[in-house]
Amino acid sequence: MKTIILKGRPAFGGIAGGEALVCPDSIAGNTGSLGETDGIIYEHGNPNRGKCIKDTILVLPCAKGSCGWSCHFKSAKINGNAPAGWVVTIIDSRIGVAIASLEKPAVCDFAEADPVKIIKTGDWVKIDGSTGIVEITPK
Repeated sequence: MKTIILKGRPAFGGIAGGEALVCPDSIAGNTGSLGETDGIIYEHGNPNRGKCIKDTILVLPCAKGSCGWSCHFKSAKINGNAPAGWVVTIIDSRIGVAIASLEKPAVCDFAEADPVKIIKTGDWVKIDGSTGIVEITPK
């Protein structure tokens, strides 16, 4: 398989790799959408309902819902269920706080291509949060 390279803006330094978990409509920030102790997505209508974010490269278009959005991800991290890294089409304050509090590599703000449309769940993704380079190996 041919590797696809995307370039975004570095958001949090470091290198991470893992299987992509793509949530095309993000994950809702209301209580109960993301399991704070098990990292499982419980949001009704989310195509990844029942999947765990642990050790994945979480691919989101943006944050969604409550301003407490980042707290659910921080709780999942405290319980050992953090993603390995983040790829975010457009960053906002909610997701910026989540990225900073989880201290995981992140790349955001893609001007030339939307990673949510290019990356598929299950693809292998390596991100460099210091350079903004995202390498995608389709499954």
